[in-house]
Amino acid sequence: MARSRPTVADLQALKGKRQLSKLRVFSLDEAEAAERAGIDMISVTYELIFDPRFRDAAPTCFAIPGDEQAKMGATTDEILRMAVKLRAASADAMYCSASLQTIRRLRDEHIPVCGHVGLIPAHATWTGGFKAVGKTAESAAFVWKQVKDLEAAGAFAAEIEVVPAEVASAISRRTPLIMISMGAGAGCDAQYLFSEDVLGTNRGRYPRHAKRYRDLAAEFDRIQNERIAAFSEYAADIRSGAYPEPRHMVEADAEELRKFEAFLDAEG
Repeated sequence: MARSRPTVADLQALKGKRQLSKLRVFSLDEAEAAERAGIDMISVTYELIFDPRFRDAAPTCFAIPGDEQAKMGATTDEILRMAVKLRAASADAMYCSASLQTIRRLRDEHIPVCGHVGLIPAHATWTGGFKAVGKTAESAAFVWKQVKDLEAAGAFAAEIEVVPAEVASAISRRTPLIMISMGAGAGCDAQYLFSEDVLGTNRGRYPRHAKRYRDLAAEFDRIQNERIAAFSEYAADIRSGAYPEPRHMVEADAEELRKFEAFLDAEG
């Protein structure tokens, strides 16, 4: 049966029935791979969503442009204007970690919003840096309040990042929001990883919750070494005279060549 692109209502209807999959992708090739692999949701760059080829690559993935604050703008009106453009370019929803006022404004304009709770990288200074949130009862209550605030503001989903699995599961059971886990366990409604972690192209530190399924960095290194070897052989052939060979050249007719050389001699 052919897959169709889900709506927000479709995703909400799946809450508690099956786990959804979400990937952050950075290229058309990755978007197409996500489509063909049956990934439910993809987080995409603004450049990707504005690429007219995007929906040819991923026609049925639920696409949520990621948080690119510098491009979204600083004010609610600027963010709204960008959200309208992204929706017109086929985005299904907006990720937004801005103020509740902004999320409420987007919802008032019927733009589906995915918020963020727990460890929010852009706001990590307020929760003690890049570390787990919700490990104490007080901190877990803070995450719960974040969720309730998003509910009240009209969000339909929230990423929940680096929160203890038991806490995230308890919250997910008690909220209508689609809870998207980034290192918050299997008790949420969806799991979310970055393609660079899944594919093994991340050259830096892998987060604890990441799982590497391939080592494409090694493959890219192998391909780069093959490029260098091929270019080196080409340069060596030029220096030695091994390239070009007769088969790489066009021959002139002997009589026409004689006439041309006579012409050159006459030109002096």
